[in-house]
Amino acid sequence: MAITSANQLELLQTAEAVAREKMIEPELVIEAMEDSLARAAKSRYGAEMDIRVKIDRRTGNATFTRVRTVVADDAVENYQAELTVEQAKPYLDNPQIGDEIIDQVPPVELGRIAAQSAKQVILQRVREAERDRQYEEFKDRAGSIINGVVKREEYGNIIVDVGRGEAILRRNEKIGRESYRPNDRIRAYIKDVRRETRGPQIFLSRTDPQFMAELFKMEVPEIYDGVIEIKAVARDPGSRAKIAVISHDGSIDPVGACVGMRGSRVQAVVGELQGEKIDIIPWNEDQATFLVNALQPAEVSKVVFDEEANKIEVVVPDEQLSLAIGRRGQNVRLASQLTGLDIDILTDEEESKRRQAEFNTRTALFMEQLDLDEFFAQLLVAEGFTNLEEVAYVDQDELLTIDGVDEGTAAELQARARDVLEAKNKAALDAARALGAEDSLIEFEGLTPQMVEALAKDDVKTLEDFATCADWELAGGWTTVNGARVKDEGLLEPYGVTLEDAQTMVMTARVMLGWVDPTELDDTDAEDDLQDDDDNEEAGA
Repeated sequence: MAITSANQLELLQTAEAVAREKMIEPELVIEAMEDSLARAAKSRYGAEMDIRVKIDRRTGNATFTRVRTVVADDAVENYQAELTVEQAKPYLDNPQIGDEIIDQVPPVELGRIAAQSAKQVILQRVREAERDRQYEEFKDRAGSIINGVVKREEYGNIIVDVGRGEAILRRNEKIGRESYRPNDRIRAYIKDVRRETRGPQIFLSRTDPQFMAELFKMEVPEIYDGVIEIKAVARDPGSRAKIAVISHDGSIDPVGACVGMRGSRVQAVVGELQGEKIDIIPWNEDQATFLVNALQPAEVSKVVFDEEANKIEVVVPDEQLSLAIGRRGQNVRLASQLTGLDIDILTDEEESKRRQAEFNTRTALFMEQLDLDEFFAQLLVAEGFTNLEEVAYVDQDELLTIDGVDEGTAAELQARARDVLEAKNKAALDAARALGAEDSLIEFEGLTPQMVEALAKDDVKTLEDFATCADWELAGGWTTVNGARVKDEGLLEPYGVTLEDAQTMVMTARVMLGWVDPTELDDTDAEDDLQDDDDNEEAGA
């Protein structure tokens, strides 16, 4: 079929029809046609020729041209599409590098194979344009809810028609044992939209915590308007969930607004989530109060918060233990996710036994180390003293608050504590020197004799050795081994050295050794340098 023998307007009509069907610009379809006709012409005139086709947007007339480009004498690689300045003189008056010589060539006959090839080119370009359109349309909709119709199921994954594209709901993103049939309507959360080689991939989820948050936003006008804010969400999909809310208007109860009249609002969300039980919890800036709320319906007797470890202990009455933990640990797990804290739950009896054991241990320590009788040692522990350092270096006035302690007794207590500590320091220092620890390490500010001894036992004996340590080696950290999280004990972790302390000490040692120029060092550089060590360790694991 010759391009000239066909109705030339048919090209434009075909482009319009395809563009309308695929909802893309007609110009993209015409450009694809031009490209396909050019390829067909190359197969006729020669693959090395630069053949270009231009379709008139008004008449549909296709013009075939051969283009040759003027290049430098030593740059000619394709003699069919390039020529030198000298070779171009017969065609151009004053040829310059970069000029083009354009000659019109006869239109080609589109045989069966060429026509099929042209069709494939057009379809490919149209598909690419369609994918780009879908990506641009959906990329900004990530994080919102969409309604769709089930098209089919593939290996447990659900393919959903979302209007101008297809999305996928993976089987691990379905609630429980949900099953769908073709043409079923489905509502899901757009978790991610990614551009991939086979087109934009729209990933849906019904298990994501934000799916529940968005459902509440749809059901509760106060959340949509921003009067009530969802602060945190935790879900055990299909079973139970907790959502923390706060009201920015003192006259509106956030929990009551989310529950609705006779539970209508929360029931609408529960129905969409296949009967998932939802605890609506008032959010509080005070972490302990928030945690007490999060553990509902269990009652809490006491909360002990360890800020350094970001860990919290919750004491509950004996009869409330199973309720606080929940079936298979569900209640405490959701509360932990909601608050972002590690939670240990103890009964009143367990806490009492543990406190008593700690009390006895500290009492025995003071009796042995300070040569005190049991009663006096118990007085120290009862006043909150936990170790010899606190007794030795605390302000003397704190000791004078203890019944029966005068200035002389307080001075004697502190003197004994300091003597014991000095003796321990001397023993640790002697042991470190015996292991080969050098003065450069012993005299490094921030390291106690006990720390130096611990380092020397691990073959860290010089300042150079110390400077090569990674922060996690000193302060401890976590690595992943065979998919499981494993704790690495730091050399100085027993002495209270944090990751930040370790980073500072290592960087100081590197500066002292001249490995790092202090004038070029800022906080960001130091963190990046030490982070590299962490990354290397993780990779090694």
